[in-house]
Amino acid sequence: MKHILKILSIGLIITYATLLTTTVQADAPPPPPGHGETGNSPGGGGAAIGGGLIIMMALGMGYGARKIYDARRKVLG
Repeated sequence: MKHILKILSIGLIITYATLLTTTVQADAPPPPPGHGETGNSPGGGGAAIGGGLIIMMALGMGYGARKIYDARRKVLG
């Protein structure tokens, strides 16, 4: 059980560090004055792409921890 808790805590620390580094990034600077909508500005918006990756990693770690816990419980009795 201690081994599972150690793995889970390490995974949560890594997930937290990843979340912290992705939320601290700054936006791109605004275009210079007089730079109208002439087609020089990039398309799309400033939406983050990897936001769901953190959630999927956390869910995967929880699923893996549960499978390990169930397997150890089945073997030990």
